[in-house]
Amino acid sequence: MKRMLSLFLLALMLVASQPFAGSVQAQPPITVYVDGLPLIMDVLPIIENSRTLVPFRAIAEAMHITVSWDAPTRTVKASDSRTSVSLQIDSRTAYINSTAVTLEAPPRIVNNRTLIPLRFFSEAFNCEVAWDGNLYRASITTPVKDMTVIGFYALGDSQTSSWTDLFGHGYPQTALGRTDIVDELALGWYSIDGQGNLLNKSRTGWQRPEGWEKVLASAAEYGLSSEMVVHVTDSDGTITAFLKNSAAMSRAARDIASEARYYSGVNLDFEGLGFNDSGEQLELVQERFTSFVKLLNQELKADGRGLTLTLHAPNSAYPGYDYQALGQLADRIIVMAYDYGPKPEPEPQVTEAVKMSLASIPANKLILGISAPSETAASIGAKISIAKRYNLAGVALWRLGLIDDAMWQTLRETKNHS
Repeated sequence: MKRMLSLFLLALMLVASQPFAGSVQAQPPITVYVDGLPLIMDVLPIIENSRTLVPFRAIAEAMHITVSWDAPTRTVKASDSRTSVSLQIDSRTAYINSTAVTLEAPPRIVNNRTLIPLRFFSEAFNCEVAWDGNLYRASITTPVKDMTVIGFYALGDSQTSSWTDLFGHGYPQTALGRTDIVDELALGWYSIDGQGNLLNKSRTGWQRPEGWEKVLASAAEYGLSSEMVVHVTDSDGTITAFLKNSAAMSRAARDIASEARYYSGVNLDFEGLGFNDSGEQLELVQERFTSFVKLLNQELKADGRGLTLTLHAPNSAYPGYDYQALGQLADRIIVMAYDYGPKPEPEPQVTEAVKMSLASIPANKLILGISAPSETAASIGAKISIAKRYNLAGVALWRLGLIDDAMWQTLRETKNHS
């Protein structure tokens, strides 16, 4: 009898442990991606009447849309240069450029945050929206942004792959190639020594080729501007010695400005500063470099030439650059947000570099440097999305000759050809 009772109780326990056929599993949290990057939200999206509602301000800011809130009427408004949208809390009537539209799900306030219909809002601003019901993920693709694309480095002889990568033919033949993707060339033909002498052959192997004028003429033929890159590394102390010599700095500024008459401007790429410095010594390194940049900028501006600085990222191992001061002097800054170790370059660190740079430099002066050998077609798209998310002026590619066909296709798809 006891054995039968024990078996009966065991059977009841087994039945109780099985899920009922009609049980409802918990819905996974909804995630939203904008241009392939996750949208950070302090309130989770909800689904109402089969429509996804998302935090208004978070989605608008990710799309670079101006937002406002009218408390008396409980109305949210958003606008860009072409479209304005107005939605009232708990109302199914919205307005796009004053035209009434009926919503299937009205805006709501949840935890003091305004949630709006994602698809309606995104499509109103000409975005594409995709929904993955298995992952509970909404993906928004915003319109193509007009961003400058700069291509590094040396072109101009039959031994380098950069020419063929850009023009689609071996040197010196040209065709449209990828010139519709690239806007500017950063030509790494120059360096300096510790005494400030301008060299047309860098210690890293790049040199101004014979027939370099052909490169400039071909670039101009396809509408590409060109900057002369002065590239030096401090691995042997060259920059450190140079920055301690006021006569050398004056000589270099004068000679660089004189050579710049052949170009639209100068791209100063002094790498490796501050690696072993801290405290007052680090401040001194930063001040000396800033002093040279100021001197060079004065020489260039006297002749109407621009100045671009290519700098290690603020979160790199090289802190010898005063972004605040340099951002006020230079026309543009290329932040080299790479060489972090992992490949592809980790998006959180690249994003951190951008945010840190933006603390000192306006977005319209900031260009995201991308190292092609560290990336894939997918990951280079993510880096472009970071530049787009933070409304940067463009991206700089290191370097021509190392960008594969799949990467070029990604770049082409994200480039505004209008």
